[in-house]
Amino acid sequence: MTIRVIVADDQDLIRTGLAMILNAQPDIEVVGEAADGAEAVDLARRLRPDVCLLDIGMPKMDGIEATRVLAGPDVEAPIPIVIITTFDRDEYVYGALKAGARGFLLKDADQGLLVQAVHAAATGDALVAPNVTARLLQAFASTERPDAPPQPVDPLTEREEEVLTEVARGKTNAEIADELFISQSTVKTHVARLMTKLPARNRVEIVIWAYETGRVG
Repeated sequence: MTIRVIVADDQDLIRTGLAMILNAQPDIEVVGEAADGAEAVDLARRLRPDVCLLDIGMPKMDGIEATRVLAGPDVEAPIPIVIITTFDRDEYVYGALKAGARGFLLKDADQGLLVQAVHAAATGDALVAPNVTARLLQAFASTERPDAPPQPVDPLTEREEEVLTEVARGKTNAEIADELFISQSTVKTHVARLMTKLPARNRVEIVIWAYETGRVG
């Protein structure tokens, strides 16, 4: 299956470069490009891509607001969003993830990580660059936490707590399986149960819940 992607960045050179990298992949096709957030939202609504790759610092509408419009909590049919930016300030990371982004990369990330993030978003997974995950954990450890969300009615099992911690640390299913000595299919089952219990629509929302309840940090 070909993953259809929209790329939005106000810098022509960067936007063209990202499109070239993605189009070079055998299973990815860039179906639209936008120079600002408003244009990206319009394209996404018309083309319904599998993934949108958005910069944060765009004119007319920034990437976080565009993410909220396309993938926010109240959106019935959210489009997977990956944020890519030169900014790595903690409030941008948290704001993007709260808005509904499924991935967050810095523009100095290597091409492999970019492609991996697009694949992850398209399959309902999430990828936050390891250096960003570390910064986010540090930020939550050193600042006052927001009001903790309610605990699930059905308490998490010991194994689900272990999987939750590894997901919050940015581990993939394969890495979690190796860490906990279980199969990847078992990891997927536990992640699905976490989504149901919390509730969370995706792995990023699981991560945010873990941060806000003090499970990690």
